[in-house]
Amino acid sequence: MSSEKRSLKFLRKEFQAFRVAPEVTSGLIEEFLQSLDCARSLTVYMLFKYQEHGQLAALECDPLAYSNAGEFRDAYAATSFLSKFKDLNLGYDLEEKALEKFGRFELLCERTNNRFKDLACDTLFTGATVQLHNAVVRKIARILGDFSAEEVFSEANWGPGASTSIKRQDASSAKKFQCETGITRDLFALLPEELWREAYPPWASHLFSSGEYPRFEVGNKVITVPKDAKAHRVIAVEPGLNLWFQLAVGSMISKRLRRFGIDLRLQSVNQEFARVGSIDLNLATVDLSSASDSISRGVVEALLPPRWHLLLDSLRSRFGTQGKTLIEWKKFSSMGNGFTFPLESLIFYATAVACIEYVDGSDRNARSSVSVYGDDVIIPVRCLAYFSRMCEFYGFVLNMKKTHSSSLFRESCGAHYYRGVDVKPIYLKGNLSDIPSVFRFANSIRRFAHRIGCFQFCDVRFRSLFGHTMISVPKPFRLRIDNLLGDGGFVGNFDESAPRRARHGIEGYHVFHVVAFPKKRYSDGVGVLLSRLWGPPAQVEEYTLRLSSHTRKRVSDLIVENDIAERGNAIPLSGRVVYKVSRALVRRWYDFGPWL
Repeated sequence: MSSEKRSLKFLRKEFQAFRVAPEVTSGLIEEFLQSLDCARSLTVYMLFKYQEHGQLAALECDPLAYSNAGEFRDAYAATSFLSKFKDLNLGYDLEEKALEKFGRFELLCERTNNRFKDLACDTLFTGATVQLHNAVVRKIARILGDFSAEEVFSEANWGPGASTSIKRQDASSAKKFQCETGITRDLFALLPEELWREAYPPWASHLFSSGEYPRFEVGNKVITVPKDAKAHRVIAVEPGLNLWFQLAVGSMISKRLRRFGIDLRLQSVNQEFARVGSIDLNLATVDLSSASDSISRGVVEALLPPRWHLLLDSLRSRFGTQGKTLIEWKKFSSMGNGFTFPLESLIFYATAVACIEYVDGSDRNARSSVSVYGDDVIIPVRCLAYFSRMCEFYGFVLNMKKTHSSSLFRESCGAHYYRGVDVKPIYLKGNLSDIPSVFRFANSIRRFAHRIGCFQFCDVRFRSLFGHTMISVPKPFRLRIDNLLGDGGFVGNFDESAPRRARHGIEGYHVFHVVAFPKKRYSDGVGVLLSRLWGPPAQVEEYTLRLSSHTRKRVSDLIVENDIAERGNAIPLSGRVVYKVSRALVRRWYDFGPWL
């Protein structure tokens, strides 16, 4: 056996067993804050050291308090670094606080519903609000047009998440085709057996012969999931067959929005608008608080064409359970529903364009000055007051801490700019426990230092931190890789990595790197057959669209090849991976530049 094969065998055997010592994380936190060397980093360090975690989580960074991009970037990085750190002790129950906020927005929806029962008597429904509301209704009708039953059935698909009967770790399409029978009575009334058999013949044969369909669900189920260090997020898990058709409607709305320049598969448009807005200051980045929990029944009924409203109303869960409590929802839908994200995007886009038309007398500039991705909205500053007024009228609440219009800072869809300078911070979300988590942290430091150097060099302040992160793992695991390989090792320049040249006339260099493979189980049930008949995962297109152009084709081909190779009876388990050390061929090495 060659030395290379022996090394690879050793790495594969020992990699999974290694665990990072607990004290490593606190040491790296201290060194990162020392590297920033600013007043805010000292504040964060002292609060963390003396376990004042409540004050630490409450820290905010006001862009108006800083005079240049460098000062703001460092203070913002220090403030944000531990804002998603799940091991902070805040002294209160995050789940309880999230449910309390969820309840407040349910009361807000109730007030909005009461307003829309009799708009003529509402004090907000006057003057410009009347004109803007009517314009929003017209624009939504124009965007949506009509639809056919065939479109609904053909656009349906399974999402990656759980349902009321299937847990997330088992949420494969094969499992759902095999076992999913949960449905609300409202949706069941629209789907007679003859229609099922005509739309999905193989699935219907299995469904009606199983003896378990229908399994009536009262509605969705409220749960909480982690959001950041100081809050959890409330979502409502839907019955599986409702979710199948909700995702169809979500896809239909998304396709119609794309005709008007809003592509919900991409965040890059919002990100570029944020950069431009931070330079010319003509565009505001708007964020809303709990937007998906603020979509009231009355607003949706008032805004959507009747046929669309009837369809969505039949697919949604009108009731839900929170613990042992049964609730009749005042909101129309929430996070967890398959069409909530496209629906809120539609409402905010139509509202933004209506505001531009009202201010400018035309919507000709809408495509060049409006972008929407869920509740991340970018709109001209001159129209922000009207947009804010309409959001209040529709029962939405602007998050003023994350809405930026008067400073030199703009943030949208994970992009952060101060006067055109990329000031995106890095986040430590938990204690470093294994080698992949060390890889990710070290690489985030290197890339952050590279961004500070305008992608020409790396800020020397973070060189020591990067080196200390590397030596926190044993030498055999200090794999050096090219940046385009992701986080399967420590990224670096060619001369730092000293890779081995490929042999046998192959152009490039071989390196060891870590690859995450989904854990699988094998099944010979009918669900596997149905999932294969329905086609390859819909996420392939969406995933590749998010990549840079020079890697998109390569990764897309790799996904398709793996999908074909792993067909048969192998079913990946959602969210469960196994790490393996593999060898990769690198043809062109990315250069981070020197440490300066």
